Amino acid sequence: MHRLEQLRTWLAAALPGQSFELAPASADASFRRYFRATFADGSPPRIVMDAPPEKEDVRPWLHVAELFRAAGAHVPEVLAQDLAQGFLLLSDLGSTTYLQALEAQDDEHRAAHLYADALGSLAAIQSASRPGVLPEYDRALLLRELQLFPEWYVARHKGVTLTDAETATLNAAFDRILAVNLAEPRVFVHRDYHSRNLMLLEPADGLGPNPGIIDFQDAVYGPISYDLVSLFKDAYIRWDEAFILDLLIRYWETAKKLGLPVREEFAEFHRDFEWMGVQRHIKVLGIFARLYHRDGKDGYLADMPLVMDYLRRACKRYRDLGPLLKLLDRLEPEETQVGYTF
Repeated sequence: MHRLEQLRTWLAAALPGQSFELAPASADASFRRYFRATFADGSPPRIVMDAPPEKEDVRPWLHVAELFRAAGAHVPEVLAQDLAQGFLLLSDLGSTTYLQALEAQDDEHRAAHLYADALGSLAAIQSASRPGVLPEYDRALLLRELQLFPEWYVARHKGVTLTDAETATLNAAFDRILAVNLAEPRVFVHRDYHSRNLMLLEPADGLGPNPGIIDFQDAVYGPISYDLVSLFKDAYIRWDEAFILDLLIRYWETAKKLGLPVREEFAEFHRDFEWMGVQRHIKVLGIFARLYHRDGKDGYLADMPLVMDYLRRACKRYRDLGPLLKLLDRLEPEETQVGYTF
């Protein structure tokens, strides 16, 4: 409660003479919290970020926000800030995520339009890329993410102790995955560019063009396919592979015209996309397990099966990932159907 009172005091000073009410807006997988401030005089609502300085640094958020805004992406405007206390006052991008909009409509035609907007914003961000501005998504960071899987998913969540041979198999798979990931051309990477971090903005509300983009503070300079994996192999919503492939081809064709560093052949680009997905899904399984076992957040358990399905499907496509697939089968045996089909 003390922290909330600090926030109220700061906000009152930042908005002198304005009466406001605070209500929770959202919380993410970190220690940040968000509140929506509404005003008695009918002024537009605002969002307040609460990032305890001992646990969260708001400076990366501010840095990336400026980069993405300069690229033409729609990110929240910073109206007031207090770095010492970890408070930011931001413009409000509404309360409807892409996920909510997509689940409510369940319409591939409408979905295609929303994803086209998301790809347009992503291409703008990628086109503004340059090295030396954001942290490198290097081998050490990619590997550290992969190691969340044996620590949190395998050992803690599944309660499995790998044999020395299985550990060697897993490490060899990690080496193969990272070799493909690190050979990709590099751009600015949001790192969580998915349906929960894209906001549906209705022009009639004066909020501007779709999508509003949030939760970008962990952005890096890394593989060009990474954000596409986040978007299309989304842990929270599934689409038919034909639908994804169509959008991916459209992106690739447009990216080539824009001069983005995509592969010359789509087959090679698609392989990069698939192998980047393997890295991300392994990481996400580890993160979701950690959120549950360490942080007591059980909401992510329901999303694990979809992530595992993405991972398993990719492993089935590539012979080099066969040993990893066998290990997945031991951790989580795939259901087999017995019977006859006529």
